Amino acid sequence: MCGIVGLYLKDPSLEPRLGELFEPMLLAMADRGPDSAGFAIYGDEVPSDQLKFTLQSAEPGYDWEGLVTAMERDLGGQLDWFRNATAVVIKTDSGEERVREWLAGNAPAVSLMSVGHSIEILKGVGHPRLVADRFSLSGMQGSHIIGHTRMATESAVSMEGSHPFTTGLDLCLVHNGSLSNHNRLRLELERQGMTFETENDSEVAAAYLTWKLREGETLTQALESAIQDLDGFYTFTIGTRDGFAVLRDPIACKPAVLAETDAYVAMASEYRALARLPGISGARVWEPEPGRVYVWENAQQASEETGT
Repeated sequence: MCGIVGLYLKDPSLEPRLGELFEPMLLAMADRGPDSAGFAIYGDEVPSDQLKFTLQSAEPGYDWEGLVTAMERDLGGQLDWFRNATAVVIKTDSGEERVREWLAGNAPAVSLMSVGHSIEILKGVGHPRLVADRFSLSGMQGSHIIGHTRMATESAVSMEGSHPFTTGLDLCLVHNGSLSNHNRLRLELERQGMTFETENDSEVAAAYLTWKLREGETLTQALESAIQDLDGFYTFTIGTRDGFAVLRDPIACKPAVLAETDAYVAMASEYRALARLPGISGARVWEPEPGRVYVWENAQQASEETGT
């Protein structure tokens, strides 16, 4: 089944409470996806000449200090980094390709979860409550966040197979549903230079959007293209550095609900995940239309709705 939740804060004064507001949303969807969970949080921006790399290991006692020391020795310079349970976030000006090459050659057991100026992806196996507690979700700060609770149907229960999936800087996707043409599309995307870490169809959807953005399309245009090119049934929520987007397939058999106030935009698979948000009683609440793109992005906090 799986559950999707997202929260985009239009009121900056709420940013210190992002995790506090979001955690009940994620946990409300636990019975839709009890085997694993994850979330992508945006905030703690690095300067334009740096990137943040979020790394995770399935080993609880992984020697992160040793890894960072080795990276500093080989890449040069002192790294700004911090640890969160089984993950670390490293900030560096070494460049994406150089860091990826170093990790592949020196830390093959470490998973690179996300790369960008703002994004941090954390995910893991277990009930969503365990995952939220593991990473101290309730205390996190930021501008927006999307999350997913998973009930695995098309692949094994694993950290790597959990959502969100990312295939580009600050871009990630969570998905409820199933794509029917992902194998053919994967081959085409590989010919376009995209690479994949898992067999999950949701990673293919994320890679498709990254490819379209690299080709010069806007996020809205990329999602409009997805309506034509992705077969199957799906609800997507997409995170970007500036905001988030929601798209349901033209049949819209997977549930979704949106709520908007002057302070935030929230999305969930079911309304009960939104019920504890402040001001929800006065929010505009609606079900996203089939085959219609909804985007909330950029400093002006404008919403855009387009459809086919």
